[in-house]
Amino acid sequence: MNAKKLSVVSSLIIALAAVLIVISLFFPYWRMVFVAPQYPEGLNIIVYPNKLEGEIDIVNGLNHYIGMANFSEGNFPELQYLSYIIGGLAALTLITAILRKKSVLYGLIGVFAIAGILGVYDLYSALKEYGTNLSPTAPITMEPFIPPIIGHNTIANFETTSLLGLGTYFVIASFVLLFIPLWKDRKQ
Repeated sequence: MNAKKLSVVSSLIIALAAVLIVISLFFPYWRMVFVAPQYPEGLNIIVYPNKLEGEIDIVNGLNHYIGMANFSEGNFPELQYLSYIIGGLAALTLITAILRKKSVLYGLIGVFAIAGILGVYDLYSALKEYGTNLSPTAPITMEPFIPPIIGHNTIANFETTSLLGLGTYFVIASFVLLFIPLWKDRKQ
């Protein structure tokens, strides 16, 4: 066997990673849950690669009081093209499985890492914009804040929890799968 070729089993593992990426498109990537005495069941903002779901109108109505901009799909242009980027990543992963070359797999891992870093930065930037760009004429004045990407925060009488969605876990699992062929075929 060529020393730079991956085994058939490794190729199948990479193909499985591509399938997980495609599956991820149908699940939320991130969510924020707001709980307060008046909303004990919680309010959600749920982010998919191509849309927002949850009690967006109620959250926007409440955010108005602190001068926060409205959440809407129009305010997140990424939702117009993110699913295409993720689909492209799945296609690159499948091509890597077909080519079975270690050098291509290394390149794919680099693309994954860069895409992940850019995705986290984009989400952080959006959260920072929403939390620090509060209207000075809002009925309730509060200090600017940055909601966490993952974790817990208190805003007025709301307890917020930010969580990764199942779609993100599918992508993370696919990224981890890419390292198995490197370990498995390390002596070839």
